[in-house]
Amino acid sequence: MSEKSYLYPLKFETIFKEKIWGGTKIRDILNKDFSPLKNCGETWEISGVPGNLSKVSEGNLKGRTLPDLISEYKEDLVGSKVYAQYGNEFPLLVKFIDAAEDLSIQVHPNDKLAKARHNSLGKSEMWYVFQADEGSKLISGFNKDTNQQEYLEYLNSGRLTDLLNYEDVKSDDCFYLPAGRVHTIGKGLLLAEIQQSSDVTYRIYDFDRTDDEGNKRELHTEEAIEALDYQSHSDYKTRYTSCLNEVVPLVESQYFQTNLLDFTTGIIREHYESDSFIIYTCLEGEAEIVTQGHSTKICMGNAVLVPRKFPEVHIRAKSGFKMLETFIP
Repeated sequence: MSEKSYLYPLKFETIFKEKIWGGTKIRDILNKDFSPLKNCGETWEISGVPGNLSKVSEGNLKGRTLPDLISEYKEDLVGSKVYAQYGNEFPLLVKFIDAAEDLSIQVHPNDKLAKARHNSLGKSEMWYVFQADEGSKLISGFNKDTNQQEYLEYLNSGRLTDLLNYEDVKSDDCFYLPAGRVHTIGKGLLLAEIQQSSDVTYRIYDFDRTDDEGNKRELHTEEAIEALDYQSHSDYKTRYTSCLNEVVPLVESQYFQTNLLDFTTGIIREHYESDSFIIYTCLEGEAEIVTQGHSTKICMGNAVLVPRKFPEVHIRAKSGFKMLETFIP
């Protein structure tokens, strides 16, 4: 057998997704060319979802898929605890989403339900708002405690939106959405999404939209009933205080942990205790991700996967940068 190629901080080819609600901010703001698509609703930056496997975009591992790399490098790539739990499946999915129109009102199943119905992970996720048009809103959760019967009464009478919690949104807002929480991204929002590796969505209501052929999109009314969390919550928006040149925790869940790094200079990050890969998702500026002599450039709209083999990460920058730092706790 030939000797393994060496690992290094990995960038991947962007996967572009045209959507009925998609816009042009992926190109106009993030400078990512999605031609020949008419619009781009989502980019998948790091994905192990079957049918949408990320491929390395540069270096000696160029062209290799993420599951292929995990099967070869195992703990060196993802960490021993992560590999023991997920095997060759990559547990997270990193996206940018541009909503030129409201997305459908939807919910995602938890791990137990997704496993039983789809042999999939559940889908808990977080949103970090990159840019928000004035007056933008999103939906997260119910505005009061409800139950299955009342929910169906509202849904079937066309009054579902009266039961939902609307949030005014501005740039740099953050939301964590555990599986089971009803939600939608409102028009005018460009955001980064970090989620469990799942593409299972139950569409509850789609504003009676039709595609180019006049067809309405499929709804999943029955599937959603058992998936929904019918309780209201007081903390839909993540509260944090942004601090320059400090690591600011945003989301701490059992599925992933995400910090905000808003720095005017470089920084050394030490992850000796986390036994996980690290993902850096760049929101502003540019930098170099350096590990034991290997260097990978990152700029706005990029995501870089740092293998577990490199617990010490040097982020070098000539000017400022803002990034999300994500790992498995």
